[in-house]
Amino acid sequence: MRLAEARREIVAGSFATLAQAGRRVPSADVARRLADRFSACRDEQMCLFPDALDVIDALKASGVLLALVTNGAAEAQRAKILRFDLAHRFDHVQIEGEHDFGKPDERAYLHTLDKLGTEARGTWMVGDNLEWEVTAPQRLGIYAIWFDSEGRGLPRDSAVRPDRIVRALSELLQEVTQRMSQTA
Repeated sequence: MRLAEARREIVAGSFATLAQAGRRVPSADVARRLADRFSACRDEQMCLFPDALDVIDALKASGVLLALVTNGAAEAQRAKILRFDLAHRFDHVQIEGEHDFGKPDERAYLHTLDKLGTEARGTWMVGDNLEWEVTAPQRLGIYAIWFDSEGRGLPRDSAVRPDRIVRALSELLQEVTQRMSQTA
């Protein structure tokens, strides 16, 4: 939940390991500044997937209820939501740091279902983490779609079997359209 502090500890620990090995290391201040600069660079480089907003907007326009469920500290996640103008696009936004739970805790999914007024059956979870967005939701009966943006495929030793794998978010629109036409 406190990534900046964790990064500072990691760099300090790495410098301590180097010092124990007899290496000359910079001061603790340099370690702190290095970790902080990494955090700033990571945030500056963060961007949405190219088709993300178009897909979200199209799903919303077609009447699909949408929730953004994200782990992490509230302040950092809210800053991203604001930066990328996401809040108004979702019917529910849920951040781990604003609750006592996050993915893959069952409560994260059940709370979202409750807020949307939906049931697991008929609900989709889309994400790039096999445990958080596939395994845990499937245990509740949620249709789990793994977003494999790099096209690497499932790890060879993976026992996880997503209900669907997409390489581009726009693939979701095709499936929504297809399913809506089947129920019409």
